Amino acid sequence: MRRVLIIGGGAIGLSVAYHLAKRGAADVTLLERNRLTSGTSWHAAGIVGPLRATPNMTALASAALEVFPELEAETGMATGYRRTGGYWLARVPERLDELHRIADLGRTQGLTPSVIAAEEVGLPMLDLSQHVGALHVPEDANVNPVDLCMAYARGAKNRGVTLREGVEVARLLVEGHRVTGVALADGREMQADQVVIATGAWSRELAATAGVALPLQAVEHMYVVTEIIPDLPDPFPVIRDLDRGIYLKGDAGKLVIGGFEPKAKCWDPYGPEGNRAFLEMAEDWEQFSPFMEAALDLCPGLAATGIQHFMNGPESFTADTRPLVGETSVDGLFVAAGMNSVGIMSSAGIGRALADWMVDGHPPMNMWEVDVARVDPARAAPAHMAARMDEAVADLFALHWPYKQPKAGRDLRRSALHDCWAKAGAQFGQTAGWERGLWYGAAQPYSVGAQPWWPAAESEAAQMAQGAALIDLSPFTKIDLRGPNVAQALNDLCTAQMDVPLGRAIYSQILNPRGGIEMDVTVSRLAEDHFHITSGAATRARDLAYLRRALPSAVTLTDRTEAYCTLGVMGAGAAHMLRAWDADTAWAAAPLGELRDLLIDGHRARATRISFVGEYGWELTLPNSIAPRVFDRLYTAGARPLGHFALDGCRIEKGFKHWGHDLSPAITPLEAGLGFTIDWRKSFTGKEALAAQQSQGLRRRLLLLQVTGAPLLLHDEPVFEAGRHVGFTTSGARGPRTGLNLCFALIDTEPGETLDDSCARNFTVRIAGQDHAATPLRRPAFDPTHERMRA
Repeated sequence: MRRVLIIGGGAIGLSVAYHLAKRGAADVTLLERNRLTSGTSWHAAGIVGPLRATPNMTALASAALEVFPELEAETGMATGYRRTGGYWLARVPERLDELHRIADLGRTQGLTPSVIAAEEVGLPMLDLSQHVGALHVPEDANVNPVDLCMAYARGAKNRGVTLREGVEVARLLVEGHRVTGVALADGREMQADQVVIATGAWSRELAATAGVALPLQAVEHMYVVTEIIPDLPDPFPVIRDLDRGIYLKGDAGKLVIGGFEPKAKCWDPYGPEGNRAFLEMAEDWEQFSPFMEAALDLCPGLAATGIQHFMNGPESFTADTRPLVGETSVDGLFVAAGMNSVGIMSSAGIGRALADWMVDGHPPMNMWEVDVARVDPARAAPAHMAARMDEAVADLFALHWPYKQPKAGRDLRRSALHDCWAKAGAQFGQTAGWERGLWYGAAQPYSVGAQPWWPAAESEAAQMAQGAALIDLSPFTKIDLRGPNVAQALNDLCTAQMDVPLGRAIYSQILNPRGGIEMDVTVSRLAEDHFHITSGAATRARDLAYLRRALPSAVTLTDRTEAYCTLGVMGAGAAHMLRAWDADTAWAAAPLGELRDLLIDGHRARATRISFVGEYGWELTLPNSIAPRVFDRLYTAGARPLGHFALDGCRIEKGFKHWGHDLSPAITPLEAGLGFTIDWRKSFTGKEALAAQQSQGLRRRLLLLQVTGAPLLLHDEPVFEAGRHVGFTTSGARGPRTGLNLCFALIDTEPGETLDDSCARNFTVRIAGQDHAATPLRRPAFDPTHERMRA
């Protein structure tokens, strides 16, 4: 029988305990150092907003609409849950575009949002003369945070969970890679097979005792409660004046007014006040006054209303304003923290999902958006997190421009080629913590329509037709694998055949037992007992943990990501340029997947015949010390940089998929059109599931669609067939070489439906409220016969 310890008695910890008990977990103990709810849950505003920006986040948030009423019925305890409806207000047309996109998504998820004119908001007390529209969400609601937590506690206790207050955990106990329990502040130890960190603002330091980095920062977070307002509508809808960063909600005839602060004030949870239960910090009108002014501007009648209470309490935010949920790099150690001020609302979905994860051994859905495995440990540094608080809190309501880049907390990771890209005119963005050139040329403004950087991307891609492009691939994850029988171990794990000659690179998938894609990788055989894996930049920590758990202990993993630069040399002129280092080699005749060792200025380097842009090309793996010299030599010879935005457009028009958008543990290679990576003659993890799926027929298929018109394709746009919702886009871009508007979309299919059948269907994609015809493409839009790639 598993022993489970949950640390933290707020809404998240109590929900995890309750849902674990519902799943039949028999030995669950929750430890709270003070009293239940006494950290941050008790002072939460209690807004329930089920509509989010993506289907998965909406599914997690919408769980509250089901769980809260069920919890009341089961326990007999009121939670204060009440639907009030809500309005998201827009002051600028660009915000309205965002609201249309969110409404499109919400209507496919069982919600009923609608974009309306500002004058249709039925609240005369609001001055909406400066607004251009609003999003009406009838499912918005309120809940009483303390009552909700007490209901969770009752439900958990009734099902056998032990709740212990006044028990402080000092540190986590770890043996090898596995958590074994906790050490208490009084010196005692408690053993456990699974431990959950749900300590909110206090989670970062506790996780660090197990060597786990959490990019969390506690800040002072504020709202005020007015005096009773005569004739206030009951219920009063939740109002979000997004472009001013404020919200209003009703509270027993009063209004609660809060906001999300730029330059939020960091708070030390381990300082003098850190252990005080039900902490209220001093009023700070200097910090809050912009929100009060915005509220008076929106609701002028408030000028005659007094303030009954000023609440200033701690709240924790993450570097990217998304929660941290799931199993950490330490086996059996889970986390559910960093809720970014929506912990009460999120408690239902995240508590249930994490409980399922712990019981079943895998997430119940694609949870990559919130998965703690996405974390770059460097982000957890206090200085970085303090810098991020300049904008991370305000980002929750700030306009989510397409391709928006953070300003605060930059330069987290730079490759040895950074100065080379900068001299070449890079406009840098941040991908997975790395500074990376997005395009080369003048800075451009944000837009919700045609992207001003498109001409630069087209120019960068065009140079590959005759010349060569230099592409920054250094952020890609690079892992060395060594050990006896490493070839067999990888062969048991990968879909492709790993028993290949030395000097070959193979594209493969690594699957879970359910057939879902856990890793999308290139595997290179460097020696009999030495392989090298390259995967995406964002999955570095996740991939290392997955391989450690999946491979025998005799296989040694070494993270080489920062030891080398990877420089893509792509285009018709690439072979000619590479002859500078080996004039006797027939570079152009090399087959895809060939590896070559190079000696450059006395240093060993490696060239791999591979391409993510669909052109003839090589990836050079270079020691950091010589990478700038190699770049300069190629640049002097006429090669020019190609930015990340052009790279992404090129890979979509070539039909190449990307893990994290198009691929995930919830999609199989058969559904993704990657059946060519499977060697059915051998055994591998997930083969049984794929064989069953193959015999039963696919129920979904990833298609490449060409969309008419010139809408801005991003991801998660709903796809329809004859008015019926049949799927979502997974990623989209304008092809820089074809000029076509393209996207991948995961589409529902009937068993027995062939790819030709799917491509004969007629789809539309709904983008910002408008439907656009979409044609499935049987072959890639660019170079469908692969002649350019084969040279």
